[in-house]
Amino acid sequence: MRHSYRFEADKGIGEDRMRRFPDPVRPMNLLLICLLALVLGACSGGSVDSAGGSTAAAEPTTQPEASRFLAQASFGANMSSVDNISANGYAIWLDQQFAMPAGSPHQDYLVSVIAALAVGQSPQDSHVMNTFWRQAATAPDQLRQRVAFALSQIFVVSLTNDAVSGYRRGVASYLDMLGRQAFGNYRDLLEAVTLHPMMGLFLSHLRNQRESGNRVPDQNYAREVMQLFSIGLYRLNPDGSLVSSNGQPVETYGQADIVGLSRVFTGFSWAGPDKQNGRFFGSDVPPPDPNRDVLPMQDYPQFHSILAKNFLGTTIPAQSTPDARTSLRIALDTIFNHPNVAPFFARQLIQRLVTSNPSAAYIGRVSQAFNSGRFTRNGWSTGSGRRGDLRATIAAVLLDEEARNMAKIADPTFGKVREPVLRLAAWMRAFNVTSTSGNFLLGVTDDPASSLGQSAMRSPSVFNFYRPGYVPPNTAIAAANLVAPEFQIIHEVSVAGYANFMRTAVQSGVGSNTPRDIQPDYAAELALANDPDRLIDRIDLLLTYGTLSAETRSAIRDAVNSVSINTANPTPGRQNRVYLATLFALSAPEFVVQK
Repeated sequence: MRHSYRFEADKGIGEDRMRRFPDPVRPMNLLLICLLALVLGACSGGSVDSAGGSTAAAEPTTQPEASRFLAQASFGANMSSVDNISANGYAIWLDQQFAMPAGSPHQDYLVSVIAALAVGQSPQDSHVMNTFWRQAATAPDQLRQRVAFALSQIFVVSLTNDAVSGYRRGVASYLDMLGRQAFGNYRDLLEAVTLHPMMGLFLSHLRNQRESGNRVPDQNYAREVMQLFSIGLYRLNPDGSLVSSNGQPVETYGQADIVGLSRVFTGFSWAGPDKQNGRFFGSDVPPPDPNRDVLPMQDYPQFHSILAKNFLGTTIPAQSTPDARTSLRIALDTIFNHPNVAPFFARQLIQRLVTSNPSAAYIGRVSQAFNSGRFTRNGWSTGSGRRGDLRATIAAVLLDEEARNMAKIADPTFGKVREPVLRLAAWMRAFNVTSTSGNFLLGVTDDPASSLGQSAMRSPSVFNFYRPGYVPPNTAIAAANLVAPEFQIIHEVSVAGYANFMRTAVQSGVGSNTPRDIQPDYAAELALANDPDRLIDRIDLLLTYGTLSAETRSAIRDAVNSVSINTANPTPGRQNRVYLATLFALSAPEFVVQK
């Protein structure tokens, strides 16, 4: 039976949330829930020079392969990037991306916002969201921006934290810092994260004091820097498998290590021109440095522990003169040189960019690139040769045979759920959105019932929006001993909320103002609207890299064909055809699950 699908003129945000889909399109809610259920079942099993590298030679690839690569390496494909990679290959694109200079786009935007505010007004979380979306949608350094977002989900700082929420410029600068460090070295990244005041506030080692009387140093950062940022809870082999003893996993650290490391992270606080006690505590005397929220923390010897510091087999002897910088250097060197770092970090980066369940061999190959500081493929190499080189590590993640083999699309254990932020970003990129204001006025999108259920830099805890080892209970995924991190924020409410949000986005754009500030450009799609198969082919290439199943294509084709085009006034019919084809693709399991 053929249904007549249509889109109605937008009636405003409030009414739209009540109305959700026009009646003929409302079945999409149930369809998407059913499609995601099918995905759960399908996972049941069964079967410019890089630093120190060499110049890449052109290695053309197909357009679908290029689009799939961009789904992993950027915020999404558009035709210009697909054409670039299909003509030149992956390595040339990586060299181009690695060569692009890093800046401070997020902090610069917040500075401009603050300068324009009236006296007494403060920036809001929405301003951080605005600059995030602008960079995700339009920045030429897509790899840096995408990796920075991945790192923000490993080295978590969140605006939902009371201590952090008052420092929006600081959070913007933290995201910039991750971008600047993204192509450097893990050891430098770890130090930059440790000394950033937003991390100091978030994990409470800013203003952390040495022991005195009954007071002991705060242990929060000492615990999380090991558990979440570097070595994890259990010892790992180079391929990420657990080291066991008597059939049990071997812990990487214990409470004594946390105590010893907590003494290292004492005596660090706000930056400034002096090291007075008042500056350490953040009081008004002396006056706070106006840039303290974006400058690395400085050491205050008078608050640094002088006791011996024992952790991870290393001892920093008791100090007659407090030396926080030396203590920090030894501690971070010790963590960095731990054999767990390579497989632990490799698994998480693979999960954020490529697949939730990488094979041991995949992890092992990325670990090898991390440890050697170099990655080589088909005569092209990148990396400095220094352990922890992130260019080599990123290249190993993205160019591994498992990441690039199109046959893996058919493997039910391969791939990852595309989290809501990445779904919206992919739509923005595919259809070359523009912002009327230039500021990409899309704010917080936390509400799962009416929005995405996720906002960048607003995870609910240090454990991110979802844990890397999350297993949906009582599912085929659990039965297959697989993990599906992003499913931790997916449920019936969020599925329907996403479908409703994207219905409005596809038709009316997103963001503040009327018409909405962020608008797609469907010119190329409208030119194909009279030919449903060519229209579907283009959308399939951009959003799902040519993987739409025959069943899904048939459903989209039926929906598109149900809309007639009036020869006297063809524009409304063509628009509705494009809207329907785009919405169906954005709701399809081939899009929701990145393979």
